[in-house]
Amino acid sequence: MKKFNIRKVLDGLTAASSSSASAQSGNKENDAIPESLQSEHFQLCKTVRHGFPHQPSSMAFDPVQKILAIGTQSGALRLFGRAGVECYCQHESGAAVIQLQFLVNEGALVSALTDDSIHLWNLRQKQPAILHTLKFSKERITFCHLPFQSKWLYVGTERGNIYIVNVESFTLSGYVIMWNKAIELSTKTHPGPVVHISDNPMDEGKLLIGYECGIVVLWDLKCKKADCRYNYDEAIHSVAWHHEGKQFICSHSDGTLTTWNVRAPAKPVQTITPHGKQSKDGKKPEPCKPILKVEYKTTRAGDPFMVLSGGLSYDTLGRRSCLTVMHGKSTTVLEMDYPIVDFLTLCETPYPNDFQEPYAVVVLLEKDLVVIDLGQIGYPIFENPYPLSIHESPVTCCEYFADCPAELIPALYSVGCRQKRQGCSKKEWPISGGNWGQGTHSYPEILVTGHADGSVKFWDASVLMLQVLYKLKTAKVFERARGKEEKPSTDIVDEDPFAIQTLSWCPESRIFCVAGVSAHVIIYRFSKQEVTTEVIQLLEVRLQCELNDVGFPDGAVEQTPTLPTPGTTSSSPQESEPTPPTSTGSNSSDGPRDNVPCLKVRSAPLNQSPGYQVELVVQLLWVSGEPPQPITSLAVNSAYGLVVFGNSNGLAVVDYLQKTLLLHMGTLELYSPTEPYLRQPRSPRKTQPSGAVYETNEGTNITEERCKSPTSAKMSRKISSPTTEHKPEMVGYSPFTLSHTSLSVCPWLPTAPGPPDTNNAFARSRSSSVTSIDRESREAISSFQLCDSFPRKTDPASAPGPSLWVGTSQGAVLAVSLSMPPEGDQRLQEHVGVSPCGTLVRLKGGVLTMAFLDTSGALIPRPCELWFEPNATDQDRERPKRRPPASPPAYSEGQYAVVCSEKQAKVVSLPSHSCVHKHNITEASFVLRAEVVQLAGGLCIVCFCANGHIMALSLPSLRPLLDVNYLPLTDMRIARTFCFSNLGQALYMNSSMEIQRITYIQETCDNLQEMLSELFTPVETPEAPNRGFFKGLFGGGAQSLDREDLFGETTAGKASSSLAQHIPGPGGMEGMKGAASGVVGDLARARIALDERGQKLGELEERTAAMMASADSFSKHAHGIMLKYKDKKWYQL
Repeated sequence: MKKFNIRKVLDGLTAASSSSASAQSGNKENDAIPESLQSEHFQLCKTVRHGFPHQPSSMAFDPVQKILAIGTQSGALRLFGRAGVECYCQHESGAAVIQLQFLVNEGALVSALTDDSIHLWNLRQKQPAILHTLKFSKERITFCHLPFQSKWLYVGTERGNIYIVNVESFTLSGYVIMWNKAIELSTKTHPGPVVHISDNPMDEGKLLIGYECGIVVLWDLKCKKADCRYNYDEAIHSVAWHHEGKQFICSHSDGTLTTWNVRAPAKPVQTITPHGKQSKDGKKPEPCKPILKVEYKTTRAGDPFMVLSGGLSYDTLGRRSCLTVMHGKSTTVLEMDYPIVDFLTLCETPYPNDFQEPYAVVVLLEKDLVVIDLGQIGYPIFENPYPLSIHESPVTCCEYFADCPAELIPALYSVGCRQKRQGCSKKEWPISGGNWGQGTHSYPEILVTGHADGSVKFWDASVLMLQVLYKLKTAKVFERARGKEEKPSTDIVDEDPFAIQTLSWCPESRIFCVAGVSAHVIIYRFSKQEVTTEVIQLLEVRLQCELNDVGFPDGAVEQTPTLPTPGTTSSSPQESEPTPPTSTGSNSSDGPRDNVPCLKVRSAPLNQSPGYQVELVVQLLWVSGEPPQPITSLAVNSAYGLVVFGNSNGLAVVDYLQKTLLLHMGTLELYSPTEPYLRQPRSPRKTQPSGAVYETNEGTNITEERCKSPTSAKMSRKISSPTTEHKPEMVGYSPFTLSHTSLSVCPWLPTAPGPPDTNNAFARSRSSSVTSIDRESREAISSFQLCDSFPRKTDPASAPGPSLWVGTSQGAVLAVSLSMPPEGDQRLQEHVGVSPCGTLVRLKGGVLTMAFLDTSGALIPRPCELWFEPNATDQDRERPKRRPPASPPAYSEGQYAVVCSEKQAKVVSLPSHSCVHKHNITEASFVLRAEVVQLAGGLCIVCFCANGHIMALSLPSLRPLLDVNYLPLTDMRIARTFCFSNLGQALYMNSSMEIQRITYIQETCDNLQEMLSELFTPVETPEAPNRGFFKGLFGGGAQSLDREDLFGETTAGKASSSLAQHIPGPGGMEGMKGAASGVVGDLARARIALDERGQKLGELEERTAAMMASADSFSKHAHGIMLKYKDKKWYQL
């Protein structure tokens, strides 16, 4: 019999009554707040992908459509047209792409993969799709060739055989070229895989086959036999034809190029080693590295171009990859920054039997795409319009801003255009195919990326495009190490000491703030004028402290501390004898490093170009041999003129207008001494730990040991601020503007000792079950919010005031009240008052984001000032105006604070501080990124969890709207770079080089087809070259081949069904030809077709009129001749 437990019954009744009471109160407070967002308004889908293709493996170009295709080792396809025209698609197998072939001007592409499959892609639709797949089962594919204006694809295999595929039906022909018939008795061993296939430019019936061992076979397709065989001792890597079809060139593994006459197979006409050193005795040059590829292109008016990759001598081991251009007697070696994957020569004509007239070379590198102009002296490169420089330095953080001020993008572009690369070609970008999408939304979007080298890039991300606007180099603020012995030893990061850790931006005022891994914060102002800064404003902060005895007697914390007097001396030796700051960044020979920053600020004058210019540098100092902890959170507010940052030791509030430190304190001291959330340190130590700053004994006042400048004790003075009885008053500091003079401070109270935070990406707590050890460590600052709010429980009739809300890694939300001086001159002279208010709310997991709503449920914008020119003269300078709130009466009566942590979300009513709504987001996982976003239909919270789920919750009721299992966390880069923005946009770095953009709004998904760019555009194929009278008379022109009759099933028969398996795609060839690519594309094609039809009708009418005039003239002449000879006899003629 089950035992009855009355305690469980009582607990259940209590819980039910409390939950019903909270639900009733919540419903009562939110009855008047309608929510328009519903679950049907949300849908998740990928939009576009930007950046350089990760691990590229192959490349192809359509010379008529002007479209470039790049395949990768992960099976991805990236297609590029004009600037802003990009497309991404993926093979399901994920196998590497070994070769790409365009059906020129047909809107189709053939891809060959390492899993021995070939695919036909339809490019006539905005989202390309696979039409057919052919999977080879017995042989491995090594090379493919598709002749111009042909539907028969040649496929070479590892066994040396060649199969022929009909690209319309994607079926194998019965015509097969077997390797043993191709070579016969020319060699005793297997020739190896097929490395090259091409047809003679002047005779389509002759196929040139290159084998790896060095044998080249000229195969007669009609006679089904080899015409000639060309043997060379070295392995072949590539073959290139002369356009007349009489000669071809082979590149070999020993760095040589052999030129062969088609009718002289005995030996090559010419053998050269472009980079080989000629021996004095006339012997064969020294062998060089393999020439991986060669292309031979002719011109009408000059010498031909020969372009090759590789072939350098072996004594240049340290030399980077090079591309060699041989033109006439000149040889130019172009050094590349990365290894060469492939290159293509762009020519004026797509016909191989005509003068090629090359004008550019597209070089695909491992991490870059370079286009070289062959028409100018020195071969300059084209300025790349694609956003391929994202990975120029590894991305360490990013922020996404939608619906920015309209004048912001032009302002950034105006200063960024001066940073463009010099010496580039003046010609237009040659890859110019496709059309832009017709997006319905036109709001400005900006992406800001921080990089490992300390640079920050601003990108225009509007209308599904990405274009770099401006680049900021933060490393210019610091001294550069000239040698290895001067390299700073930060002990925080071994490499990239200038890397950007986090950033904060106010788009309205253009105030920009970055935090680096070396525990430094830089504040920038935007200016259109160039200035020279003689001395960089510097503020040094000592924000690390521990106690030797962390146990306190009962009531000790509740004692009201007294403020230090100027004459007070410290019992601590470090306070009584402060070490003057050296700012050297090197270990002291006398002992551990102390009072020195990780980096040395530049001492020489800094010339600052128009754009973002340094306003103030804040650095955290070493303390007794321990480096400062990395900065985990950062926020800036232009209306208050404050910057606040925090780490695992505590937080600091800086007034960047007065260059003053307002507040610095440990996280524990933000708690009220009497509140239950105060975390008491555990395991008190009785001995001084290493790195302790000062020690406290029973009877020693804690506040006597805090916050003194090492230069003068008189610099600290009292600031009046409203405080409660048990709250200590804050100490402010006079303006400190001299460079290289430190303001050393230490927290009022210590935090629990713990190891340094080495993994900053996941420094926050996860869950009590998984990270119980982490919960014993320091409580780090995880988020900030500066706004006008109710930091204390006050009368509802009172107006909200400036405040700082602080979120911690333990789920606490604390508030600090701010007392702002009046605007104008008083703001620059009087100090800002600060007063901690204790804990307001507690959540599970670290706090990620906070926002405030008015009583109608609308988002309260953060207070900010409008931008003004900081370097303007006094006559031209306008006083900065603070942006007025959208609806002041709406939130002066009350507010709702929205707080989201790694585990749950809460909505708190202000000023009563009562929890209105609560929602547990996840139990088994945790939230990585959360934002309160503004959509067209209202507000919501969007979250990205570590298990890959993307969720959306309504506001203020926290009703679930979206929960999609999108992307599991497989890479720390995703967690570091995932960010949401307003209006339903989001993005993340899916690789070290690429940015994937997504949307979670149904309306955007519905309009995606119209927003995407269009790859295929109707273009007339150029006319075939004129054969000339004598060539046509004597048969010297190009000879065509009826491949249908030769390879068709009637003549060649059927291929074996066991060779390859045909897998149909989502549509047939008819679907490809008639696939719709949006209403706009249909209209454009119809308009072009009408124009072409009208032009042809006009030409026909002109020809008809000319023929009628000619007929009339002929009739008149005939009638005249008839009259002339009418009456004459035959013998009179």
